[in-house]
Amino acid sequence: MAMQIMGDLCTACNDCEPVCPTGAIFPKKGVFTINAAICTECEPDHDIPQCVSVCMEDGCIVPAE
Repeated sequence: MAMQIMGDLCTACNDCEPVCPTGAIFPKKGVFTINAAICTECEPDHDIPQCVSVCMEDGCIVPAE
């Protein structure tokens, strides 16, 4: 599974990009997005996705549908 960033909630603060261990987060059209092909939800190294742990906006980063 992978995470996704809700573009309408993303403030482009850049807190999530540097903490992503797989480099799956990148800027796109003024906000950030996640490359689902390389997102591992930070498993097995972390209990929760690191992007979620640093995001200030509730509901901005959620499991991909």
